[in-house]
Amino acid sequence: MQVPQYELDGLGGGTVSRPAPGLVCFLKEDCPTCQVVAPLLQALYEQWGEQLPVVAVGQTAAGNAALAQAHALTLPLADDSALKVSFATQIDTVPTLFAIGADGEADPALPPQIGFVKADWQAFLQDIAAAQGLPAAEIDWDALPDWRPGCGSLSVDPAHADRLQAEADNSPIRARKLAIGALDDPFEFMFDQGFSDGLPLVPPTPERVLRMLGGTGRDPQSIVAVMPPNLADLTVEKIAINAVMAGCKPEYLPVVIAAIEAICTDEYNIHGVMATTMGASPVIVVNGPIRHRIDMNMEVGALGQGNRANATIGRAVRLTVRNVGGARPGGTERSTLGNPAKFTQCFAEWEERHPWAPLHVERGFAKEDSTVTVFTMSSGPVLMVDQDSRSGRQLAASFGLCLEAIWHPKAHYATEALVVVCPEHVDTFVKDGYDKADIRARIQEVTERSIAELASNDDCAVGFQPAVTGGMSEADLARRLAKFRDAADIHLTVAGGDAGKFSGAFHGWATGTIGSQMVTRRIDD
Repeated sequence: MQVPQYELDGLGGGTVSRPAPGLVCFLKEDCPTCQVVAPLLQALYEQWGEQLPVVAVGQTAAGNAALAQAHALTLPLADDSALKVSFATQIDTVPTLFAIGADGEADPALPPQIGFVKADWQAFLQDIAAAQGLPAAEIDWDALPDWRPGCGSLSVDPAHADRLQAEADNSPIRARKLAIGALDDPFEFMFDQGFSDGLPLVPPTPERVLRMLGGTGRDPQSIVAVMPPNLADLTVEKIAINAVMAGCKPEYLPVVIAAIEAICTDEYNIHGVMATTMGASPVIVVNGPIRHRIDMNMEVGALGQGNRANATIGRAVRLTVRNVGGARPGGTERSTLGNPAKFTQCFAEWEERHPWAPLHVERGFAKEDSTVTVFTMSSGPVLMVDQDSRSGRQLAASFGLCLEAIWHPKAHYATEALVVVCPEHVDTFVKDGYDKADIRARIQEVTERSIAELASNDDCAVGFQPAVTGGMSEADLARRLAKFRDAADIHLTVAGGDAGKFSGAFHGWATGTIGSQMVTRRIDD
């Protein structure tokens, strides 16, 4: 073992470098043997420090402070919290004491002392004193134990070792590797570890993760977001691992990253979305050129199974929330009934099939931008079946009557809706010159109900409660409220096959600052 040249932060300020010649001891505060050695090192520093530097390298900043306080240490105490020096020195055990020669190399005639064996340390220090022309160290050897084993270095701890090796190899992979027995089934292992949403996962081998990381130019260790509820730092690498498990292709990774950036905003409130008993879950809508580049489905069966990009992008987002954020059913995830969209729900808007502004353009982006929009659904997609309307006015009225059922027909001003208009219904609207604003206005018109109609009564307890309506005048009770507080709460997209007059609606969850707001993010490669 050789101690490389280093320059680390010292306790109390300044930097600490490897002495030449000198003594260097690696230790950590939670090692009992290091607690034995620390005051011995301080004694050597006080006696020899002016002629022969004595330096300690601690493996945590907090541990260094605790050691110094416990033993009144004044010797130079270097902070190796990153563990790079410990790893480069190949420290397996602490304490480990080195004698460094004038050339900066560990003295081959004085093998490092690993752990604490009193007789060996006595002989080691006698040889140092003789070689350096120093007086014999005055140590109360009788007060020290004859032998104490060392402790494992943090640099070989499985929680750090793979990261350190990856850094040394200049590998983008830093995540801890899990060892699986030769006879273990990796698929069953992942189920047992709780990584799965209930369906089989693709094992995230280093080779697969590296291929996935090739789908983005972003630094694998850059932090994308802080993921609730665990408030864990979420790196590109961690997203890539979950994307592998979900079955994504590398070219899907930028979409997954953008969707996760969106759900981790305060506006979207993913913690509230996953924790509510209502069973809310993200719906991801993809817009822009990337839809075609990654072959997303926006036509027949767009909201269902059968397309790898649609299915795995949504699943990768959901697995990341589970495995990094910690949102799991029965834990912080408290949905009463659950929701199939908690597996996945992602589709692309068929922008070319209608003349209106696509969703992302309505939300302030350029048509040539590739984006993801996340919307929180409480249920859906719910079919809105109208095979009879021949005018835009009739059809928009049908949409409104269907949407009135969101949450409850008496629940007005409560939520939002994401409406997926099928192509045949698009044709009906376009024939009559209806645009999105016309559709929204007609929905609001047909869903207007008086406060008296929306009030709780003996027939149905849902609605405005007597505490609200009891003091209202007849004029107030006659005031009419549309289903949605604002027409902008009706979000319109287009997808689906050319045949079939069946549009769909995702019913929203709580909105505004108390709930979740729709968020759109640009997709960056």
